Amino acid sequence: MDITISLTDTIESSEVIALYKANNWSAASKPHELLNALRNSHSLVTARASEKLIGLGNAISDNYLVVYYPHMLVHPEYQRKGIGKKMMNVLKEKYEGFHQQMLTADSEAIEFYKALGFEKAGITEAMWVYEGNEH
Repeated sequence: MDITISLTDTIESSEVIALYKANNWSAASKPHELLNALRNSHSLVTARASEKLIGLGNAISDNYLVVYYPHMLVHPEYQRKGIGKKMMNVLKEKYEGFHQQMLTADSEAIEFYKALGFEKAGITEAMWVYEGNEH
């Protein structure tokens, strides 16, 4: 399996929506907003198998101190093959030395991110106003 991981500016609408739908992410129901959000991210990382989009992650940053990783997803057929880890490592390398690298993780993703060096932030609690349904 030939997988290409890269930072990019180019994503196609249909392939992004298909990936989000395959993962049952509610953002797929707002394609215009999702695509604008991704295209306006500070960084995008993609994983492709034979040019097919199989993974996507993004970062939002002030470019100096703080980076937040809101989305990291891999097509279900390709999960548990190290693809998410490779994409996350590309982003972590880009933002190495930043004061804070942050994300929100739940359920199975918690152990995935712990294995990449993330840890619970003190006595903080995740809080949000959220219109999704996958959490």
